[in-house]
Amino acid sequence: MSDKLIIGSRGSKLALVQAESVAAQVRQVWPCLEVQIRKIVTEGDRNMAVNIEEAGGVGIFVKALEDALIKCEIDMAVHSLKDLPVLLPDGLGLIAVTERSDPRDVLVASAPISRLNPGARIGTSSVRRSAQIRNMRPDLKTVGIRGNVDTRLRKVVSGEVDGIIVAAAAMLRLGRADEITEYLPMDCFVPAAGQGALAIEARHDNKLAADVAASINHVPTWQAVIAERAFLDYLGGGCSAPISCIAVVEDGLLKITGMVSDREGINMLKGHIEGDVANPELVGRLLAEKMLSEGAKVIVDEIRCW
Repeated sequence: MSDKLIIGSRGSKLALVQAESVAAQVRQVWPCLEVQIRKIVTEGDRNMAVNIEEAGGVGIFVKALEDALIKCEIDMAVHSLKDLPVLLPDGLGLIAVTERSDPRDVLVASAPISRLNPGARIGTSSVRRSAQIRNMRPDLKTVGIRGNVDTRLRKVVSGEVDGIIVAAAAMLRLGRADEITEYLPMDCFVPAAGQGALAIEARHDNKLAADVAASINHVPTWQAVIAERAFLDYLGGGCSAPISCIAVVEDGLLKITGMVSDREGINMLKGHIEGDVANPELVGRLLAEKMLSEGAKVIVDEIRCW
């Protein structure tokens, strides 16, 4: 077995903070293992002008890392789990997740969302976030923005937008929690599947990566996100669709809430079930089936027409 582990990461400040947090966990459990982080430029980082959906969804942030895995240039890749597509290339797999940080979305603006002036411009590149903003405050305008967290925050300071919606986990990991205006409640603003957790992806044939990942995998987070990804997969939603869910393990049960919406946030459906924590994939699928039977099929079919 090799005495070196190479972790692949995007080169942004947030991505490197996330990769280093995984590397620190590995070094703690495997003190004799040499752990290196290799920066890899993705298409999403290279072309900041292109619309994410037009470029093929947020998978543009992971393809270069997956190519490096397939070529054996790195042993594992660290991603924000919400950015990792449900369907992965042959030979690769999601093999572990870290303990989840705060999964909520947050608003950075001059005032909480309920007190923003009508017509205020909220920046986000997410159709999920746009739909939920419009559902909560149809009088607000959403503006598509790209860039890292620092870039997005500067757009608020400069007045280019009146506020932005970002993941709480990103702000916390970057040490910028004091700039958060409001944590958006999950009962009306359901996070993306996997939000707040870090994904470790590797080749199925890499035993070192498998052993290392198993030693740092956070089981309750794993159970929750497997249910969330099963829900997303069963509904046929990609990472850029206005479909979201959040699962938690409480009192020995897996509790999951899902949301399906049209792009305007007008036709929105939410659902919730509790199930066996030992079979998270089934729990996610059962919630999807329940919501489809309650009217989500019409909304999902509309999404697929885009």
